[in-house]
Amino acid sequence: MNTCPSCDTPVLPDDRFCEACGTPLTTTHSPPSIRGSTATCAKCGSAELDAAGYCIQCGFRNLDRGSNERIEIARSPVFAGVSDPGVRYSYNQDFVALQTLDSTHILVVCDGVSSSHAPDRASQIVAETIVQQITEQLQYASAETAIRVAMQAAFRAVSKLPYPADTEPPSTTFVGAIVRGKTATIAWLGDSRAYWISPQKGRQLTQDHSWLNEVVSLGKMSEAEAKSTGNAHAITRWVGKDASDDAEPEIIQFEMPDRGYLLLCSDGLWNYAATAEQLMDLVRSIEAKDAMDISLKLVDYARSRGGHDNITVALLQIE
Repeated sequence: MNTCPSCDTPVLPDDRFCEACGTPLTTTHSPPSIRGSTATCAKCGSAELDAAGYCIQCGFRNLDRGSNERIEIARSPVFAGVSDPGVRYSYNQDFVALQTLDSTHILVVCDGVSSSHAPDRASQIVAETIVQQITEQLQYASAETAIRVAMQAAFRAVSKLPYPADTEPPSTTFVGAIVRGKTATIAWLGDSRAYWISPQKGRQLTQDHSWLNEVVSLGKMSEAEAKSTGNAHAITRWVGKDASDDAEPEIIQFEMPDRGYLLLCSDGLWNYAATAEQLMDLVRSIEAKDAMDISLKLVDYARSRGGHDNITVALLQIE
């Protein structure tokens, strides 16, 4: 019998919250484990890992993510995230991390660069480092400063991951948001996206750091011409040791005008909803009780359309 980590009340495997104390329950559909008895921490290199994979020295959570793993996180009925391997791949290179601090919400989605070494570890260490650093920085810094400091820490952390000399260093995309009231501070590198979905309108808040957008903005090709090439989805910015010097996160502030949803996702979802309006129609068509239900149904939609990539969603409902 599973029990609540806070009050030890018995809970069912599918429960998202403890009925006794209200603690959110996080579910991973493959149990956490570490890679072999000689495993070391992916972040600091220490060999002192506990049975659940947590590093005794730095606290980083080391998981064996080589299995077909879906991650579900429900922080509250209005705040949840799901990361799913999809149909085509046997393991998950995406990662989602969420945190709540009083009335502040932190959302991060990362999509490991498949051509790099250990993209699954890159996405995990970047997402968890960013959330950890933002949590610490928000005690005395603005949201934008917190994100910039967190990104610097994430670059340092992912650059320490080992990789063979004949491979590309571990790398990942990133999109994250800090939400206070109805103000969202959003940052990104690569092609993971943020959307605002209201009952009246869908709006894409981020612009992909991609070869397609770059050549179109420079007037070298039309969008139709660029889309017809093999480079259309190639990203031009990422988080990794080999990132270019201009790989600074793009940061914006967005005032959410009314009730709706702040949605962060990897391209495993938005490839099946090409425009913000299509994504809005998809969300509006879902009959769901809470943020987790909506997130699961969005993932299921992408899987039903082929699921050719890992699929990750982070969702915050704004009233």
